[in-house]
Amino acid sequence: MGRLDGKVAIITGAARGQGEAEARLFASEGAKVVLGDVLDEAGEQAAASIGENARYVHLDVSREADWAAAVEVAAGMGPLAALVNNAAIIRPAAIEETSLNDYMEVINVNQVGTFLGMKAVLEPMKTAGGGSIVNISSIDGLQSKNGLISYSASKFAIRGMTKTAAIEWGRFDIRVNSIHPGGVNTLMGNPTNDPQAEKEPYVYQAIPRIGAPVEIAYAALFLASDEASYITGAELSVDGGWRAGPITPGLPGTDHVVGYGYNPG
Repeated sequence: MGRLDGKVAIITGAARGQGEAEARLFASEGAKVVLGDVLDEAGEQAAASIGENARYVHLDVSREADWAAAVEVAAGMGPLAALVNNAAIIRPAAIEETSLNDYMEVINVNQVGTFLGMKAVLEPMKTAGGGSIVNISSIDGLQSKNGLISYSASKFAIRGMTKTAAIEWGRFDIRVNSIHPGGVNTLMGNPTNDPQAEKEPYVYQAIPRIGAPVEIAYAALFLASDEASYITGAELSVDGGWRAGPITPGLPGTDHVVGYGYNPG
């Protein structure tokens, strides 16, 4: 028995990276999966490789019409039980170098896309008797960094929208939670595919490496499953301990960081 047997899920940004990992894992656990993306060739290939329980749809998450089409495809596969709002883009820039168009491009995909996705699945999930919405935020929805004015704003918004939806829709047995990944080894998290980037920036983090896409996928799987039936409005950090705080050289318990650019001697 799979953890998602009998469930139909829509996953956005599923042509590659984290979204693709989520789609593959959900299907392996018994779900029928609709992969949504704007990367049509990659999305079709991903769905075909997953098998008969996967369908690809062109889904620009900022367009209501695309959402309606995706929900229609899902309805043809069975009662819609899960949505993972995973699609996101990032445009790093200093505030003074960020144009309104650049800012809104990120907001429209990350924030508006999540809003439209939640609205689009409400009625199908009510009809199905409940469901689970998993909104992928970020650790930058809990804190921020320089250069992330649009990205961080969108991820903070997802965090807030998640809680509003959880409050409003709990009576329909629709659960809404957010996941807050740290660094993830995808095109967004490691755009140059540099092996050094998989470890060196994380040396002062509790788990000193970048995360794998499937590690985020397992968190989404848990929240989408009936195992999380009493969890809603929650924030799940999957960040290798980033938010717990950094290792501080010079204090006890830091011997293991010697050799990574710090030598207490």
